[in-house]
Amino acid sequence: MKEQFDHLDGFPQDEVRLAIRTGIAQAQEQMDGKVKTPYKRKITYLLSCVAAVFGLLFISAQYSPAIATSLSKIPLIGSVFGDSDLMGLQNAYQEGLIDEIGETQTINGISVTLNEVLSDQSNITIGLIIESERELGEHYFGAGMDITINGKLPKAVSGSYGEEMISSTTRTAIQMIGITEEMPDQFELGLTLKGEKGEKWHFSTPIKKIKDIKTIPVQHEQTVDGIQLKVTEVSISKTGVSVSFESSEKVDDFDKMRGQYIDFLVVDQDGNKLTNLSGGVTGERMKDAIVYKSKKQFDPIDSKVTELTITPYLEIPSSGGGADENGQYIEKDYSGLKDVKFEPFTVKIP
Repeated sequence: MKEQFDHLDGFPQDEVRLAIRTGIAQAQEQMDGKVKTPYKRKITYLLSCVAAVFGLLFISAQYSPAIATSLSKIPLIGSVFGDSDLMGLQNAYQEGLIDEIGETQTINGISVTLNEVLSDQSNITIGLIIESERELGEHYFGAGMDITINGKLPKAVSGSYGEEMISSTTRTAIQMIGITEEMPDQFELGLTLKGEKGEKWHFSTPIKKIKDIKTIPVQHEQTVDGIQLKVTEVSISKTGVSVSFESSEKVDDFDKMRGQYIDFLVVDQDGNKLTNLSGGVTGERMKDAIVYKSKKQFDPIDSKVTELTITPYLEIPSSGGGADENGQYIEKDYSGLKDVKFEPFTVKIP
C-alpha cells in the first residue's frame, strides 16, 4: 500500500476530496432519522488506491450510508477524534461536543493542521493532521506540543501524545493534556509543536469546556501502611468518568514513594468493569512529604448506571526508569516497593 501511495504525486486530490464530500453529503441525507452506531475500525491508506477505485467509491458513497459513514471517518477528510478507538472521543465527535478548528500552517514542506480540540472534566485533547512533502522520522515531533492557558504556562500538567501513521508522509496525532488546577469554562489555548529540524508551528484558539458535567463530591479518606489517600470527587460526562484524588507518604527517598502508583478498579452495580484509560500524576513537595494529584480516567457510562464501586490499588511497575537531575536516563529498581490493599467504597450517582 505504501508503494501505491507514493505514486499519487500527480493525482488530483482536491477534486477527489470534493467529490467524496459530495457523495457523503448525499448519503447523509438518507440517514436522517436513523440511529448512528459508533464506528471503531481504523481506516488507513484508503486514498492510496483511490486512483484505481475512485469511481466505485464515489458511486457507493451516494447509495450506501454505511460506506459514507466510513469515508467520513478517514482522517484526511473527517475527524481525528471520530476515527479514534477511544469511546469518549467518539462520543464527543458524534454528540458535536468538539471545537472544530481546521487551521493549517506549513513550514519547511510540512503542513500541520489543528483539526479539533476538546475540553472536558479531565483533559484538553487535541487532534492533529500532519502531511509532509518528504518522509519523516518516527519521533520527528518528540513528545508533542507545549501549551499555554490564557497566555500562561499551567502550574502542573501531565498527559500523553501518540501518532498514527497513515502513510510514509501523512500521520494523525492525538495529545491529551491533564491539568490538575481548576480550569475556566472558557480560555485561550496556545499550542506550539516543534520539529526535529527546529521548526515551530504556533496555534492559538479560544476553547469552551463541554457542558453537562456531573460532579459528585466524595471526600473518601483512608490510610494504609503510611499511604494517605483522599478521593475528592467523581466527575461524569458524555466523554467519560474521572476519579480525582490526592495521596501522600512520608518517605525521604523520592523513588520509594508509592502514592504516585495509585490507580482504581471501577465497576457498576451490575459488576460491569469500566475501561481504565489511566491519567497522569503530578507531585509537589509539601514539608516532609510529597503530595500527588491526579484524575484517573475511564470510559463513559450510560444512564442505567446508578452506582460505582471504586477499589484503589497500586500499579507498581516491574521495570523501567526515568531521568536523573542531569536529564540522563537511569534504570530504577521497583522490587523494594511493598504492595498494599485498600478498601473499596461506593459512590451513588444522582
